[in-house]
Amino acid sequence: MTVYKIPISVLVILYSSDAEVLLLERADHPGFWQSVTGSLDAEDEPLVEAACREVFEETGLAIAPADMEDWSFSQNYEIFAHWRHRYAPGVTENTEHVFSAAIARASDVRLSPREHLRWKWLGLEDAAEACFSWTNAKAIQELGRRRFAPSV
Repeated sequence: MTVYKIPISVLVILYSSDAEVLLLERADHPGFWQSVTGSLDAEDEPLVEAACREVFEETGLAIAPADMEDWSFSQNYEIFAHWRHRYAPGVTENTEHVFSAAIARASDVRLSPREHLRWKWLGLEDAAEACFSWTNAKAIQELGRRRFAPSV
């Protein structure tokens, strides 16, 4: 029996107090940089739990659900053709729910070598430009407005 990915995912932007974003380079596509992402493991998995699980699986960092910022915002996007085989036949779109969490730049990042090759910290603008995914870039730009915009 083939187990397909659920076309509902989380995007978690990990950021520092000095407005830098942690990006990860995909192992299956060197040169593709992104924030933490991942699909639900089960249809009924709470989104915040999926976000915490994915952060731990991809970076080794344990974020408590209470420390995860749920943006109550999602974006739909077309699944790249080279990844559609992971989904049930006919599934072409994914719904991505956005979260973020503040972490220390000195955090002990331990990548899952199956998923990522390297990690780096970049300022908001550079991080948005480095992301291969338009939804990730858009979320990083929004993080800048939400967390780091000057007060009026």
